[in-house]
Amino acid sequence: MSDDEIRPGHVREITAISNPVIKQMRALSMKKVRDETGQFLAEGLKLVTDALDGDWPVHIVAYSKNAADNARLQSVAAKARARGAMIVEASEKVLTAITRRDNPQMAVGVFSQRWTKREAIRPREGQLWIALDRVRDPGNLGTIIRTADAVGASGVMIVGESTDPFSLEAVRATMGSLFHMPLARMSEAEFLDWRKDWPGMVVGTHLEGAVDYRSVDYTPGPVLLLMGNEQQGLTDALAQACDRLCLIPMAGQADSLNLAVSTGIMAFEVRRSALAMPDPKAPRQGAGS
Repeated sequence: MSDDEIRPGHVREITAISNPVIKQMRALSMKKVRDETGQFLAEGLKLVTDALDGDWPVHIVAYSKNAADNARLQSVAAKARARGAMIVEASEKVLTAITRRDNPQMAVGVFSQRWTKREAIRPREGQLWIALDRVRDPGNLGTIIRTADAVGASGVMIVGESTDPFSLEAVRATMGSLFHMPLARMSEAEFLDWRKDWPGMVVGTHLEGAVDYRSVDYTPGPVLLLMGNEQQGLTDALAQACDRLCLIPMAGQADSLNLAVSTGIMAFEVRRSALAMPDPKAPRQGAGS
């Protein structure tokens, strides 16, 4: 790649899929390349905006030539350019090649990944952390990250060999919550060692769980919610690491729930008191009361 092609803050018009910059962006669809570079793709003006607002390091922002007059898009491009990113004005054919979608959104960015080190996790009273064992589906992982953000969780831990939260599919499914939710990753052995110092309750779900998830007192916390693989559930070692193994009762013929759905049910129950709406009939206290 020439110096002209990678010069920070440079604006280029690119119409060829064979361009080295486009090849670099397309290669980020492969986990191996994401791991080697520590970079990933965020597709769509909202996700690019969320990443920039969260001060994630940005390398490239490519936008559709057809949308070049969009004021919001130009504002985002200017912000990225001010931070040293290359700005690419691309044809729709090029954006389609990068995102592998027939109807690509108007912008896509290349950002650096962020991981929280396990020693930096300092749980406090009232917090919820979600740990996921060997998640296989990127849509599930992205949806759980989005749900964790919605419920006010403090972070998501990825345990064992799981799908990559920085894959394009997972990033899409987070709907921007990726840029607000701390992520950590550990092997099962590292997690079990780290769990020994967890100061609160560790709760898991299990088909053989003996406790109705609604009957557990999750306060004051912190709570570590441990959810298992889509097909196999928790490993025996992880199940034994739980203080409570809960069951989500079902009335129909289904014998299991989707992982993202069950994680959402559990997370909102754990955070029930924190999310409680104020009683509209309760008297309001003024400054002089």
